[in-house]
This record gives sequence, structure tokens and C-alpha cells, in this order.
Amino acid sequence: MSAADELIDVVDEDDRVTGRLPRGEVYARGLIHRCVFVQVRDAQGRIFVHRRTPTKLVYPSLYDMFVGGVVGAGESYDEAALREAEEELGVSGLPRPVPLLKFLYDSGGVAGKWWSAVYEVRCDLPVNPQVEEVAWHAFLPEEELAARLAEWEWVPDGLAAYERLRARRGR
Repeated sequence: MSAADELIDVVDEDDRVTGRLPRGEVYARGLIHRCVFVQVRDAQGRIFVHRRTPTKLVYPSLYDMFVGGVVGAGESYDEAALREAEEELGVSGLPRPVPLLKFLYDSGGVAGKWWSAVYEVRCDLPVNPQVEEVAWHAFLPEEELAARLAEWEWVPDGLAAYERLRARRGR
């Protein structure tokens, strides 16, 4: 099954489920759905950063400082955060990601709006990212990540989540 055919929950402005449709149809119609963003840090506190593959449905070939993705039909945010983090990093046995904040993101017509649940997790395991999802990756110190914000083209929803997270932490 392709990503466009995957069933996801459609939700309203209050994050209540109103239906279930294939992801491609949800994007095409600009319907509200759910996503998770997981900031991954290694034992040294560096942040996992990656460039998405050119085959991604949304924001292909852009950089991201989160792993994550769309919450599946009937799946909780917490379940999706752990599943997505383990899948994208190519690991198993991660601790449960810790929820930090949630906001409604408006893509400006790219793929509608989505509720964005932001998490963090520490990964002390060697990573082997999915080649279908990740074209390049590295663990970067936060200072280097901050320096790259103006140099690299970032996924706008991840950048919005990162800015909210930094504001929450008082940085």
C-alpha cells in the first residue's frame, strides 16, 4: 500500500475525529488530520537532523529536525510517536517519547491543516534510518542546528514546531 492509500483519521478544529479517509484524499481536500513530531537527542544531547527523500508526498528533499509523521487511523498520538521514531531511526526498544506541546498547523494549502503533537526522546542506540524516508542524517549540537536554520531549506511544519519548542524552553 502506498502512503497516499493509508487510512488516517480526519479531525475537526477541536481535534475530534469526524471520519476516516485515505491520506492522499485528505491532502487533496485540505482536511484536518493528525501528525507527530519527535525531537531525538543522543547521549551527548545532540539533535537528530535529516534531509527527507525526494519521494516524500509533502516537503520532499527538505531538512527536518524531527522524525515523525501522520497518525494512523485509530492510533493515539503516543503510539504514533513511538512507532514513527523507531521506524525512521531504524531502531527498536526506544523509551516512550515524552509529550511536550500540541498545536494546529496550517500548511497554507500544501496539504491542509494538521494537529501537531511534539515529543522528545533520547536515543542511545545506533541509528539506521529508513532509506525511503531519510536521504542524509547527522546528530548536530543545538548551536550548529541554530546556525543552519538560515542556510538550509527546512520543512515549514517542523520549523514551526521547533520555534514553539524553543519559545517554550525560553531560548
